[in-house]
Amino acid sequence: MMKSTTTFLFSAALLGLAAGAAQAAPVTIKFSHVVAANTPKGEAAENFRQCVADSMPDKAVVEVYPNSQLYDDDKVLQAMLLGDVQMAAPSLSKFEQYTKQYRVFDLPFLFDDIKAVDRFQLGETGQGLLKAMQDVGYLGLAYWHNGMKQLSANKPLLKPEDAKGLKFRIQESDVLEAQFKALGANPQKMAFGEVYGALQQGVVDGQENTYSNIYTKKFYEVQDGITESNHGVLDYLVVTSADFWDGLDDDVREGLTTCLTQATKFGNDKAQALNDEAKSKIEAAGTEIRVLDDAQRQLWVDAMKPVWSEFEGDIGKDVMDAAQAANGAS
Repeated sequence: MMKSTTTFLFSAALLGLAAGAAQAAPVTIKFSHVVAANTPKGEAAENFRQCVADSMPDKAVVEVYPNSQLYDDDKVLQAMLLGDVQMAAPSLSKFEQYTKQYRVFDLPFLFDDIKAVDRFQLGETGQGLLKAMQDVGYLGLAYWHNGMKQLSANKPLLKPEDAKGLKFRIQESDVLEAQFKALGANPQKMAFGEVYGALQQGVVDGQENTYSNIYTKKFYEVQDGITESNHGVLDYLVVTSADFWDGLDDDVREGLTTCLTQATKFGNDKAQALNDEAKSKIEAAGTEIRVLDDAQRQLWVDAMKPVWSEFEGDIGKDVMDAAQAANGAS
């Protein structure tokens, strides 16, 4: 009887140790994104991974998958709800089917510069928008900058009418569709990974993007030149499943939040430098960059700004007012 009891207690102890080991296993977080590693988003994601590895290796492991290795931005959100990926950073344009309020970030010529975008996102309204999709299972964790968007095509774009009749690749965004239709152009919704081939083969004539994306994806090689319009912002939302996030232990969630805050500052501080560097490399490669003067830029503003009123009801006047108030603020 004593031997049987001892064996039982020993077995129970082993089971307890096994259970404890299982509980101590670090959480694996698959972080999927679509751009190259040497872009603002790519470097921010790597910074986040490294911070977690350095500060909490026994609690969490982040695996970063760039260049659509796992999913493109059109599939990653569904995969997230299925538990196949835990974090992603799609562009803000990708969330239209879940909330219309993020359309504010696609409005043309709404923000004066990336500093104004930063002020809006860090303000009360911008922070409130992080929770705009909780009712459908998604939670925004942070905004990551890429930068201001430029225009390119297979011909010079100096006046709005230069875009008339051209086919432009756009993200899945009704605002961007309306923006190009306002120019008399033909917008074509297309995944990011398909853009280079589409430009090369003439499926589309032009596109809009940041200098860092234009350089790393070599779009400049298959375009006549680039027009520095700074007409819109291309930013990302670091997003996760609300159920996944809420299910984490408090100390794990706190550690991830600390690393994400660090990575956000790192990436956002570096975004402008990476875009400036990309611009210089594009110019060095012989591609012409056409900088609009004030009068030329105003023509583009006049052509695109009527799009604002079309989407005010979806976004909310209060959100648009808060965004405009971020311009020129100290």
